[in-house]
Amino acid sequence: MQQPGSVKEVVEAGLCIGCGLCEALAPERWKMAFTPKGRLRPSRIGAGSDAEILQACPGVIARPISEAAPRTDTVWGGYHRMQEAWAVDSDTRFRAASGGVLTALAAHLLRTGEVEFILHCEADPQAPMRSKWCLSDTPGQVLDRAGSRYGPSDTLAGLAAALDWDAPFAVVAKPCDAGALRELAKTDQRLTRNLVAVLVMVCGGASDLGKSQAVLDEYDLSEDDIALFRYRGYGNPGLTRIETSDGRAFQKTYGEMWADESGWRIQTRCKICPDALGEAADVAAADIWPDASPDGDNEGFNGVITRTAAGEQLFRAASEAGSLTAGADITPRQFDSFQPHQVRKKHALSARLRGMAAAGSPVYEHEGLRLEALDTHDAQEEMGTLQRVRCGKFHEELP
Repeated sequence: MQQPGSVKEVVEAGLCIGCGLCEALAPERWKMAFTPKGRLRPSRIGAGSDAEILQACPGVIARPISEAAPRTDTVWGGYHRMQEAWAVDSDTRFRAASGGVLTALAAHLLRTGEVEFILHCEADPQAPMRSKWCLSDTPGQVLDRAGSRYGPSDTLAGLAAALDWDAPFAVVAKPCDAGALRELAKTDQRLTRNLVAVLVMVCGGASDLGKSQAVLDEYDLSEDDIALFRYRGYGNPGLTRIETSDGRAFQKTYGEMWADESGWRIQTRCKICPDALGEAADVAAADIWPDASPDGDNEGFNGVITRTAAGEQLFRAASEAGSLTAGADITPRQFDSFQPHQVRKKHALSARLRGMAAAGSPVYEHEGLRLEALDTHDAQEEMGTLQRVRCGKFHEELP
């Protein structure tokens, strides 16, 4: 299978997720911008080689972390533990998504002085429906900026600022962002020296802004009207809440917001993602609702997967320090029932990638993610993908 040879090819093949790495590594050549479809993509502002970017771009390469783990599963990969957990602090548990595990771990790292700041994302204060990267250097900042952001996020565009700080830091981001960080760390000693922890959510896919705009359209609102757009949190899973600058408020339950899967507006790269499970991270946190769907609101809880020795040590230290409460152990097959769409996608991916290649599209490298072992040789998946590529459904233009 042929890999993309330029950032332009990554975008045009539908392999870009808008992580922001291009802007961080080559700000003189690339600037992240929104496309008319509401997707963050690199916009060319100068000439030059893309070689450094392509060595770590998630549209070119996707690998798990190279460190061996004591346990492994064909679907879920290597791990030290799988366990229920939640933030001890009730405010964190309430305000953050699910059980607040990633927020609690980030705050623990700051309180103990193991890191000086966290690179993550927040609601854009100037455009609350959208997200922007940020650097938080206090636990209070992390909590104020907590909560899942359903939509485009270019967290890695903040990597240049993080590396310029030249101090220990952690990252809270998407699994594809984690993969990019691990690949870049192989050649950038600043990451080797200062990146303490990579924390991710198990990801169901990133919507484009069209999903959020559809909600505004439903209430006859424009984006300029919005003072707050909270996708979830303030409960588990919490309400999607919109507040306007003139004092009006609108709410949707999680089920009302996400019941119609055809309206999720998931980006193409997410539909062919080989690692939505965070195999390049130190710690991954997931929703673990029975039958994959929340039954009303309740106290939050996460399923936690520690992937590395450092991630396992962090989980233990945060638990001993009173930042996390650890619940019951979870098996890989229980995770299957909590995240069945992840299992279906893993089994379908080899066929989808063959369909892309047969249509003449470049495909990312995916060494170590066991896609061949999970291959169900689904001819319908392969042919469907081939047809979608040929009719232009994967194609995107640079903004």
